[in-house]
Amino acid sequence: MDLFKDGSLVKSYKVGIGTPEFPLPTGMRDADTIIFNPTWTVPDEEWAREMNNVKVGETVEAGSKNNPLGWIKVPIGLPNLIHGGKAPAKIGTFASHGCVGLTNAQIKDFAMRLAEASGTDLNETEADEYIAAKTKTKDVKLKQTVPVELRYETIVVEDGKLHIYKDVYKQETNTEENLRSVLSKNGVNFEELPAQTKAQMLRALKAPKNEVAIAVTAKGYPAPVELDNGKGKSTRTSANHSQ
Repeated sequence: MDLFKDGSLVKSYKVGIGTPEFPLPTGMRDADTIIFNPTWTVPDEEWAREMNNVKVGETVEAGSKNNPLGWIKVPIGLPNLIHGGKAPAKIGTFASHGCVGLTNAQIKDFAMRLAEASGTDLNETEADEYIAAKTKTKDVKLKQTVPVELRYETIVVEDGKLHIYKDVYKQETNTEENLRSVLSKNGVNFEELPAQTKAQMLRALKAPKNEVAIAVTAKGYPAPVELDNGKGKSTRTSANHSQ
């Protein structure tokens, strides 16, 4: 997940994505609220019915050990969210049911940057106080709505390399036609590439690996900035901000 400000990439986060049964959607969404200590309404889904200690339709209170949303959620159009609560080991894997999953430390950092990007008054002290009151839900309305674009791209030119990712949602995106199209959009003519490079790219389309990176003469999408891989500690501060 990348956060842009005035057209420049300012922060990148490694995230957990929706399972194949509940994939992340694609398209344009909006973020207009940061919700600290959110409640969770148990959906009428098989995976939820199989959970212990909760019932379909029940509202799980903020701060409950049965609430999977963590410290903060950012709605981006029902039923999808950007939210915390994920273990570091889940980041970079299938980790949600149609949501963008982050650790609590990641979602706090993202919330602060989202507030700044939208011109919303929210400082660290206020955020820590909201998080510390773990059973009290607090909505912070953004002064400006922030657009959120959700994309599913398995062939990407990024920072001078062609990245071919595993088509985890099995949407038949790793095709030669799509490869040629992505290269062309970035000013690279597939036919003019060395035979060895072309062969490497075509093999990568069929490779079961999670990612193959091949150098190309195009800048493409910017490289991650200050990449947060979710390994940082998530520590809920107390009301007086002691650790």
